[in-house]
Amino acid sequence: MRIKIILNSVALLFFISFGCSGNNYSENNPADTLPPVETKKPNTDYKPAFKGQTRIKAVKTKTAYQVDKLADKLGSPWAVVPMPDGRLLITIKTGYMQIHDANGSFVKKITGFPEVDAGGQGGLLDVTFDPDFNKNKTIYWSFSEKYGSGNLMAVAKGQLNEAESKVTNPVVIFRATPALNSGAHFGSRLIFDKDGNLFVSTGERSILEGRRQAQLLSSGLGKIFKITKEGKPAPGNPFLKQKDAMPEIFAYGIRNAQSLDINPATGELWEAEFGPRGGDEVNIIRAGRNYGWPVITYGIEYAGPKVGEGIQQNPGMEQPVYYWDPTVSPSGMTFYKGNKIAEWKNNLFIGALSGAHIVRLVIENNKVVGEERLLEDKKERFRDVAYYNGMLYAVTDSGNLYRISKK
Repeated sequence: MRIKIILNSVALLFFISFGCSGNNYSENNPADTLPPVETKKPNTDYKPAFKGQTRIKAVKTKTAYQVDKLADKLGSPWAVVPMPDGRLLITIKTGYMQIHDANGSFVKKITGFPEVDAGGQGGLLDVTFDPDFNKNKTIYWSFSEKYGSGNLMAVAKGQLNEAESKVTNPVVIFRATPALNSGAHFGSRLIFDKDGNLFVSTGERSILEGRRQAQLLSSGLGKIFKITKEGKPAPGNPFLKQKDAMPEIFAYGIRNAQSLDINPATGELWEAEFGPRGGDEVNIIRAGRNYGWPVITYGIEYAGPKVGEGIQQNPGMEQPVYYWDPTVSPSGMTFYKGNKIAEWKNNLFIGALSGAHIVRLVIENNKVVGEERLLEDKKERFRDVAYYNGMLYAVTDSGNLYRISKK
């Protein structure tokens, strides 16, 4: 009888520990809860505003996938954007673009762009295709431009003329004024919405003069803009009728957003931005909202002091959906929009620079419920990540092009 009781107890313990595994990542199931991927000590003792806002439990991809290095020695790539036919358009910071085929082979160099101010974090930055590209061959790109006695982030458009290996009729359609003397925090990500309007991100240029302007609606620094194809304020923008406000502004209080994409599950704009020392953020960007920088932040100054009053919450200012401390330095990002790797559907993938990996965030009901780090073994600064036909493409600061696909 005693042996039978012991055996039954062991069986019960085995069931409790292992019997409810499978694909359920519920926090109520200890057997399926992995510790957070971040193991380093945070820079602060700041507390999150809600459970799961940082250091969420880890998840691990079960589907077998492969990673291929398709190209190297690309120079200084900043963006990789799949073309409508599946080839890749890659921006090079020094002032040109390259077309590669879907397997990474070089096709041709594209020149003819306005001069860029390539110092520091500046240069030729993002690129996107007109929704009617197949008809009009128009592309839009962002770049740092010398302007007056300083520099700024500008958006231009022109026609991609592959036959002549250049862009024709280039014209600047928007500038994020004022110009400052800084080589940092240009933001510069571009993405079209379903109505054919263009979202544009800009940073606050890093220096204190620009930082304070992130809260000013009269300034183009530290903002998310929404403009038409001609660079005009998009219809319905929240500050169209507000005196002394830039009518192109869609949202404000941004530090430096190099990540934008539209969530395929909800149609909303998502953004990721660099914090200072800690406090990198993921946000849902909504019209007219204030995202807090530099009044609220989960980071501190690089030298160690608090930023401003050192507060993390303030009435009328949005909380990030998720944040990191220490930083991962989020650059380009994309949602996984297909189902070839079914468990990745609608997951968010972000290139991490200082983190030297690709972030995978599992999202449910607009909340992050799991995090994974991919390609850590590459020890690369991942500058941009893009999705096409069930595959992810990524470029790195060292000039490599990777593809992640299902085995």
